[in-house]
Amino acid sequence: MEKKAQEEKPSSRPNIIFILADDYGIMDSRAYAHKFTGAEASEMFYETPNIDRLINEGVAFSQAYANQLCSPTRASIMTGKYAARLGFTTAMPPRQTYYNQDMPVPKGYASHDVLEHKDPILIEQALINSTSNSAVPTGTRHDAGRDELSIAEALKDYHSAFIGKWHIGGFGAKGYQPADQGFEPLAWFDAGGSAYYDWKTGWDNKTKTRFPKIPQEKWEMGNSGQETNEDYLTDDLTVQALNYIDKRSKIKEKPFFLYFSHFAVHAPYQGKENEVTYFENKPTKGWNGHKDPVYASMIKSLDRSVGRILRKLEETGFDENTLVVFMSDNGGIDSKITPRGDGTDNAPFLGGKACLTEGGIRVPLIFRWKGKIKGGEWVDVPIDCTDIYPTILDAAGYDAKTISKTNSLDGQSILPLLADTENSKKSYSKKTHYWHYPFNVIYNSPYEPYPLTPHSAIRDGDYKLIFDWYGRLHLYNIAEDPFESNDLALEMTDLRDTLFKKLMTWLTINVEQRYWPTLNPDYNPNKESRDTPFVNLFSEFKSNKGKIQL
Repeated sequence: MEKKAQEEKPSSRPNIIFILADDYGIMDSRAYAHKFTGAEASEMFYETPNIDRLINEGVAFSQAYANQLCSPTRASIMTGKYAARLGFTTAMPPRQTYYNQDMPVPKGYASHDVLEHKDPILIEQALINSTSNSAVPTGTRHDAGRDELSIAEALKDYHSAFIGKWHIGGFGAKGYQPADQGFEPLAWFDAGGSAYYDWKTGWDNKTKTRFPKIPQEKWEMGNSGQETNEDYLTDDLTVQALNYIDKRSKIKEKPFFLYFSHFAVHAPYQGKENEVTYFENKPTKGWNGHKDPVYASMIKSLDRSVGRILRKLEETGFDENTLVVFMSDNGGIDSKITPRGDGTDNAPFLGGKACLTEGGIRVPLIFRWKGKIKGGEWVDVPIDCTDIYPTILDAAGYDAKTISKTNSLDGQSILPLLADTENSKKSYSKKTHYWHYPFNVIYNSPYEPYPLTPHSAIRDGDYKLIFDWYGRLHLYNIAEDPFESNDLALEMTDLRDTLFKKLMTWLTINVEQRYWPTLNPDYNPNKESRDTPFVNLFSEFKSNKGKIQL
């Protein structure tokens, strides 16, 4: 079968454009919303004609999973590995690390582990947050021998370029930015969010005021790139992408890989005034809880960017041999659980960004490859963001399994699914997917009106188990109940316990224990706000000299 797959590879390697949206929800595209609700586009508030075009001309995945936050997903895309294996357990604004504080690194820690990250939660907390890594290792002297093979480095015969949000470089650490991972950096910023107006001063700042002890001459936080005369960030980055495509149309000695990582539609919520006014007065405002005209205008700008990319491919003649991939880095911010009530609404899916329910991790994923794959098709096979790395390599003619003998991937190519959408040939064999988020979070739980506690999850076949480290388990048959309305944890106890042990075994083997939450020695159960008491379900799984205790 592998030999046949090799024979079916295109004789001319494609250019590849990977567009990653930020905080863009599963229900934010009209075609996806129609898929899950049956509603017509004319009823909806958001407008996404160009993203819908990608779906009409390509293959969309209905059960594609990212991580619960952006940096973990970006680490997985860059390496093909589960983020928790790399220590990426959360995303955050610039925080103190051992590296940027020029501190000795304790034994068993990484130089870019954060010293502390916590939200301003006022109620009693039974658990203390873990730490998180903030930089994908590049093999510098600070990495203790670790060096991840990035997707750009793996595409060794491609010209790779990066535009937009980075957020996996240790908050401006030298040696961990796009150029250090094999990309030509066109315009980039190593942060979780950016202003959409007057952003350039922040991107181009090289002073070390934020981290005066950082052991490098300049702060390498970003670069705004070439002047485009655009005053709105999404438009500016799009023009820089278009200029890059134009440039590559005149230099055709090798194919290109453009990683276009949007800040849209991440906060701060800033739209174009005329488009905000348009959505403010749109009669369908409020459909499915979609009611914020600023957010809608930001979606419109993101969608327009996709359309401009497609038109540029047609103008340059690249359209016939360019694979375009569109994805979001996590679920949409669900206004029902955020402190300020802003964002989108992922209904009928449960929860949103920061949750391990479907609304937090199920995202749009679309492949469009003109003349190579059939348009208007859907894949209902569950896949996850670790699969992007080997899929892009597969499309480029590389075998991700052999490109580095020491590069143990968690991802598997989903390229065969673009033709065999029902996976009838069983070419995609991965059945199990994992998530890990060991933090107390200011966002409310979708189950109760209190802040989220640390969570981990496993999807195994049709079933998903969510482990709330506070001591609660949730079990769903996602194939039959994608909106997680029927919790089977008290009904299917054997399956629940089997999946829990499988999840904890995976965590014990793959996730270093500084990335686990810990018991709070100052916790007072008498002050607990929740109706249910805390139950310690995890201490028995702590590793002992590498052995798993079950």
